[in-house]
Amino acid sequence: MVSELNDPSELGNSRDLPKITKISIDNDYLIKVQRIFVLTLNIVSLLGCIIAFIQVWLWGISYLEIGLLLGMYALIFSGITVGYHRLFAHTSYKTNTTIRVILAILGSMAGQGPPIYWVANHRRHHQYSDLPEDPHSPHLNSKGNLGLVSGLWYAHIGWLFDPEITNSLFFAKDLLRDPAIAKVNRLYLIWLLLGLAIPGILAGLLTHSWTGAISGFLWGGLVRLFLSLHLTYSINSIGHVFGSRLFNTHEYSRNNALLAIPTMGESWHNNHHAFPQSARFGLKWWQIDLGYLVIRTLEITGLAWDVKVPTSSLIQAKINAN
Repeated sequence: MVSELNDPSELGNSRDLPKITKISIDNDYLIKVQRIFVLTLNIVSLLGCIIAFIQVWLWGISYLEIGLLLGMYALIFSGITVGYHRLFAHTSYKTNTTIRVILAILGSMAGQGPPIYWVANHRRHHQYSDLPEDPHSPHLNSKGNLGLVSGLWYAHIGWLFDPEITNSLFFAKDLLRDPAIAKVNRLYLIWLLLGLAIPGILAGLLTHSWTGAISGFLWGGLVRLFLSLHLTYSINSIGHVFGSRLFNTHEYSRNNALLAIPTMGESWHNNHHAFPQSARFGLKWWQIDLGYLVIRTLEITGLAWDVKVPTSSLIQAKINAN
């Protein structure tokens, strides 16, 4: 691996790397636990969606349920894009320990794994994007007559059942040494369960009923979980197949405007691969990037600083180099 691997700001900038032997670990117990965990989350959240839509069909849906779904989704997805991705994986800005912990907890509630696990996978993706060591490239896993369909399925969710786990000692050493994030990481299951329970508790208190609590858990918990999981998965799959390319990067990343709002800017994926350290993914004025708006708000209020954004001349120079 590269000598600067423990510096996350260097990740994703070089493709000329020697092949290494310990980017992943083989541990039958951990692999089994991960497979069961991923399968359980996806099945339970899918069943929750089915029940929720049956509820809509039979009894309709209230503003409270819509509010819990949108509110919990916005908060928790911010934990992924503003916290896990832009802060921890790429250090695209700095903030204080309290905000770091809050974002790590919110990201944990999304059910996509503890922060250190998530960051290790993402840094590995940038280091080897669409190369054989990429954990979730749709272009390297197209098999049989289905071709691209099988590749998309693998990149979307199939890779989570692979017989290996990315080695955090190689890809996230800085976070392993961060006591606050390491503690959040250890309590991951608690944060995940809280993310499911909170909307049910809120709805129960507001409606003074168990049916309200169950409905809140259903919409703010399970439906939110299903949407946040699969919209994030879509960046790995759709984000490397469908869309436009503003920059001629060394992989197949795409910008997809249709997914920009629900992914809070994550779908400007080609932009992100061109400037991985940028806190802003939507580099054109019309490219909506809600995640960057959160960071900009933190910056205005003094809660974020050293926010990295490429200059317009640097962006144009990279476009001209295509």
